[in-house]
Amino acid sequence: MTEMVYGAVAAKPGEPLLPRWWRTIDRWSLGAVAGLFLVGLMLGLAASPPLAARNGLDPFYYVFRQGLFGTLALGVMVLVSMMSPTEIRRKAVLGFLAATVALALLPVLGTDFGKGATRWYSLGFASVQPSEFLKPTFVAFAAWMMAGSYDQSGPPGRTLSFIVAVLLTLMLALQPDFGQASLILATWALMYFVAGASILLLLVVAFGVLGAGLFAYANSEHVAGRIDGFLSPDIDPRTQIGFATNAIQEGGIFGVGVGEGTVKWSLPDAHTDFIIAVAAEEYGLLICLLIIALFSIVVIRSLIRLLRERDPFVRLAGTGLAVVFGMQALINLGVAVRLLPAKGMTLPFISYGGSSLVAAGISLGMLLALTRERPQDHLSEIIGRGR
Repeated sequence: MTEMVYGAVAAKPGEPLLPRWWRTIDRWSLGAVAGLFLVGLMLGLAASPPLAARNGLDPFYYVFRQGLFGTLALGVMVLVSMMSPTEIRRKAVLGFLAATVALALLPVLGTDFGKGATRWYSLGFASVQPSEFLKPTFVAFAAWMMAGSYDQSGPPGRTLSFIVAVLLTLMLALQPDFGQASLILATWALMYFVAGASILLLLVVAFGVLGAGLFAYANSEHVAGRIDGFLSPDIDPRTQIGFATNAIQEGGIFGVGVGEGTVKWSLPDAHTDFIIAVAAEEYGLLICLLIIALFSIVVIRSLIRLLRERDPFVRLAGTGLAVVFGMQALINLGVAVRLLPAKGMTLPFISYGGSSLVAAGISLGMLLALTRERPQDHLSEIIGRGR
């Protein structure tokens, strides 16, 4: 009966950190993340050698770096998952401020690596993309602001978080990075819906997004080209979408065989944005279903565990982190099968990329920390604090 009221039993007196962490963590989600990382390494072995050959590097250069950054990401994930919600909130807010400053300085200190969008800082041995670290920290910041609005004497957190979300969206759109901008705004909208949405404000946001999209379409050849290509009934076989679509069709259910795929020699982003095309061609539909199942395990189990959470910050931040993780995967997969316009977004824990991997490790570590079993306040105590 106690667990039905309070959610989970309290920590055992004197219990060491690691046993308590293992007892309270969602081991299914932990295993699913490890599975995604292993699948990513396997696909890296297939997708990255052509890129290494073009750059005159060792065939498995990018696989080694993927393993290095992935191991670092998993280590960071475990360490972050051991933190308390209070530690998560404090460190994430500081991280959000640092990521926002880094994002603001990109036009001055950043580089585009010849891709036409200034999104990275070059460190020589590696590059850093601030927007990857902005996503999980913004979620925690927005959740903190929204949770504060539950108190009668608290700040107008929902309105303030909306203003911050709009400013970040504009900063990302100016890079231009419409994919990350859309993800930030959509995540805020879903968190706001969970927090108790004002339908009027959501309608304003929806019409604002529509207006911004029409403006971008009319004034940006880059955006117009992607939208026209998406809406066209014919697929240009020489484009990335054309190569990816053909590869997915060729793969069928069981694939053409390990190492037998050809799309990795044609796609410049075969190891990042379109790695699912390599998977579908060489391993077939079955591995794609496995990848979708692993992402679904993390998202669904996290949301189920958050249903019994009574702390507003934990509930909102956990929901936002689960949405960011799942929506980024959905966008990447949707682009590859031409359900969405091309956006240039990686597949978490599978695509190559140091910033993407480490940021995903931080994000999943925060999510695992917030979904750990912990004693819950009685509902009357929460209501009493709100008076």
